[in-house]
Amino acid sequence: MLVNASGAERECSGCSSRAFIADSEEYWNEESWEDDDPGAAGCPCGSEEFEAAVAFTLGGDGSVRWVTVGLRCIKDGFCGTYADWKIGYSPTEHLLTMV
Repeated sequence: MLVNASGAERECSGCSSRAFIADSEEYWNEESWEDDDPGAAGCPCGSEEFEAAVAFTLGGDGSVRWVTVGLRCIKDGFCGTYADWKIGYSPTEHLLTMV
């Protein structure tokens, strides 16, 4: 999993296919990164293999306002929030299926 303040890109440990989470692909470029280049998520134990979960914070009108990526280390079970970013546009319904 590659993460930064702009988003996250996941890689399947079984088949190595890659996919962006939510709207990450739209901001996955050097202009958006500024001083926050993506880096591999890592567990304190040294492992870089995780189970991933994506949470959405919804506004009163049901639109997505925040995307949060949580990871659980396969080796030792350590859990943490590895990326989260604010969504400042509408409509946002499409993001709910882009995990």
